Amino acid sequence: MSRPPLPPFDKESAIIKVRRAEDAWNGRDPDVVCLAYTPDSRWRNRSEFIEGRQQIRGFLARKWACELEYRLIKELWAYQDNRIAVRFAYEWHDHSGQWFRSYGNENWEFDGEGLMRLRIASINDLPIHDGQRVFHWRPGPRPHDHPSLSELGL
Repeated sequence: MSRPPLPPFDKESAIIKVRRAEDAWNGRDPDVVCLAYTPDSRWRNRSEFIEGRQQIRGFLARKWACELEYRLIKELWAYQDNRIAVRFAYEWHDHSGQWFRSYGNENWEFDGEGLMRLRIASINDLPIHDGQRVFHWRPGPRPHDHPSLSELGL
């Protein structure tokens, strides 16, 4: 299964790859999102180590069951050959109604078919008040006219 754009990445194809990942994660469907990764993909997400699509799927299902009204923005940081680095922020609330903005960086490595085989993520959570939220769009992909992280000063 091929997942364009394929490496080696140039700036334009890396930006497309990042936006497609953002859109998929904003869809919050673990069955769809896990297909962007190789069957033996390896992750480090915070302090958790995950291997393979089934573990990725389970992780995402747990994540989105706890991180409610999740909205994510990713931004290209760097790219070279089959690797992309992104920075991101997402807003969500827990079951008690406490809002958070989570900030992070990811390093991605892709196989020749454009599937991610390695994802290394470092993430920090900042409690925020409802009035501090800046990601206001309907569930699903971020509208194309919504500001980026840089435009929001994040």
